[in-house]
Amino acid sequence: MITCVVHYTIDPRQIEAFERFAREWIRLVGAHGGVHHGYFLPAEGASDKAEALFSFPSLAAYEQYRSRFGTDPEFLAADRIRDESGCVLRYERTFMRPLLPD
Repeated sequence: MITCVVHYTIDPRQIEAFERFAREWIRLVGAHGGVHHGYFLPAEGASDKAEALFSFPSLAAYEQYRSRFGTDPEFLAADRIRDESGCVLRYERTFMRPLLPD
């Protein structure tokens, strides 16, 4: 299993747009073989940080999902939410492998 951790810098004034964007990606990851563990949004005080975690059975399975970027109409529509609202200022992806309890 491989888990993608996405660190976002968001525009706090666009939190509703970010939530729409996030809900679409939760749905798309699930529809294309992954398990989305959720988005984690600011809860108290002023913050411009958010996180997302989702997993695929393997890096090859993630790459198959990723191959749809830039061509799949649903993926393009989800990215349009981000692009048109400006809700995401910056993001960084890190791939990790989970160590789970026995």
